[in-house]
Formats: sequence, C-alpha cells, structure tokens
Amino acid sequence: MLARRELSSAQVRERLMRKGFTKSEIEDALRRLEAEGALDDRRTAAAYAHESATVKFRGRARTLQELQARGISRLHARAAVDHAYASLDEGALLDRAVRRRLDGKIHSRTHLRHLYQALLRQGFDGTAIAKSLRSKTNFDPGQDTD
Repeated sequence: MLARRELSSAQVRERLMRKGFTKSEIEDALRRLEAEGALDDRRTAAAYAHESATVKFRGRARTLQELQARGISRLHARAAVDHAYASLDEGALLDRAVRRRLDGKIHSRTHLRHLYQALLRQGFDGTAIAKSLRSKTNFDPGQDTD
C-alpha cells in the first residue's frame, strides 16, 4: 500500500479498517511502520504540498485543506505548505494557473466570473485573482456583455 505513494497515518488506518483488521492490529501496524520510517506524516505532507504547488499549480488554501482532509494535523500541514510555497513566486503560480484555463482574453462577465470561481477553488487569494484577471478582459467593464 505504501509502495505506490506516500500515505498519511489516517489514510493507512482507514484502509486497514476497511480490510477488516482489528483496532489493536491496526495500531500495532502503525507503530511498527512509523518506527521503521515507512510511515511519516511530515514527509507525506511535504511531498503532497510540493506536488500541489509545482505540478498541479494550486494555491495555499487548497493545498492546506487537502492535507487536512488526508488526516494530516493542522500543524504539520501548515509547516509543509509554508515550506513548499516559500521558494515559489505565488503571483507566477497564479499566472500559470490562469494560462492553463484561459486561451486568449476574457470576453464576458460570465466568463470572468467562472474563471474567478475556478481559481478560488484552486486555493488562490481573491484579491490576487481579481488583479490578475483585470488585465485579461476583452470587454468594457461598464457594459453588460452576458
């Protein structure tokens, strides 16, 4: 199970429970895996945060949320996210995410709204999104082109 990718303790616990192992068997297995170094929530968090930022072009908020959903403690998740994003230019990361979703200019308010909401779901800051998208509109903001 751990040979394919890094898993958190909570993910391993859940998978073993689904396979029908008892609580004591699961806790014994988790302790043994942690002692051997095969299971490490900090390492898992760091690997996921790095991939989320550099491969998937996600923002801090989404990465933090997903780490916690994987059972990583808030403290470990925050440390991993801070470390992964420390060396990145988050403005450039947002621009890459915008380019990935946009071919040309934004042509209507509806298009703008959809793009803005998609980037919010990706975990980027709303103010930064608005600033980035402002220069990519192809319509007069005073007119309703929907």
